Amino acid sequence: MTPAGFFDFLMPRRLSRAAAAFALGFTVSQSQMEDIGTQLHEIRERGHVRCGVDTGLAGFAREDEDGNWSGFEIDLCRAYGAALLGDPERVRFVPLTTEERLEALSAGEVDILLRNTTWTLSRDAEPHVSFAGIYYYDGQGFMVPRDLGVTSALELDGARLCVLRNTTTAANIADYAAIHDLNLTLVEFGTVRSATNAYGRGQCDAVTNDVSALAGMRMTLSEPDAHVILPDVISKEPLSVVVASRDQKFADSVRWVLHALIAAEEYGVTAANAAGMAENSRAMEVRRLLGAEGAIGERLGLDAGFALRAIQAGGNYGEIFGRHLGPEPGLGLQRGLNDQWTRGGLLYAPPFS
Repeated sequence: MTPAGFFDFLMPRRLSRAAAAFALGFTVSQSQMEDIGTQLHEIRERGHVRCGVDTGLAGFAREDEDGNWSGFEIDLCRAYGAALLGDPERVRFVPLTTEERLEALSAGEVDILLRNTTWTLSRDAEPHVSFAGIYYYDGQGFMVPRDLGVTSALELDGARLCVLRNTTTAANIADYAAIHDLNLTLVEFGTVRSATNAYGRGQCDAVTNDVSALAGMRMTLSEPDAHVILPDVISKEPLSVVVASRDQKFADSVRWVLHALIAAEEYGVTAANAAGMAENSRAMEVRRLLGAEGAIGERLGLDAGFALRAIQAGGNYGEIFGRHLGPEPGLGLQRGLNDQWTRGGLLYAPPFS
């Protein structure tokens, strides 16, 4: 039996020869590289996926004193490592500021940007970046000290406002202030950590950011309960996975790994039961998702088991959300718009067919 034949015996028979060659460490031919896609081939040659992440935001991406990363976006990156390379640990986290993130992606310093980046027309029109799918529906809000007695952002006239520079957040607050005739003094910072520290020291009367980011910022303050996130939400902030635009096939593969995590929650597939469902489920959509029926990912350079591995790495979308962002032990955020479409949310994966 040839080595490739042995691999076919071990894995689902529908697995592509290019995937088999990759898994066994063989050289991939030019025709097979075209099937895989240029960027995915480069990642496999390198042996790890580089994810651009926040420099430090509780619930999303944060490094502890021992160098261990955790968070919602960190687990998404690990899902990509599992799907593309077969191992959730074959990833590297590259911390980036808001000012650095898109430039780093365009320059090829990271493969996938998972750093609370809002999908906008002006960014989508940039020639070097491609938005590959919304993973969190957010909106801009405000946080103030509880003892300030403020109940609405409309009461912030004359306030000093902490904000991250060169972001949609800064642009939105300028529009909001003009519409409501508010005199606001913007105090700009380059990172969430520096803005949080300044707010905690009283250098600002309030801080504005995405509501999810505010929840993470509040968790790191010395007295979280002494601060309140106001009910005002003044914008739409669809946070998206972003990749370089040079390889459409890679962008598609990144998009469908995200879809797999969303679809898995809808179909009741979890990290614990994914392997069993791949073997025993009679639902054709579930079998296609998990690689037990057909090899629908091959045309994107993905093998039959890409979604199964991504789900096993850290669970479906709901499991990842609950672990890092939910009521316990996460940030205390409700699912809201980030719930499944069957429960009134906006999460909706296209069919795996």
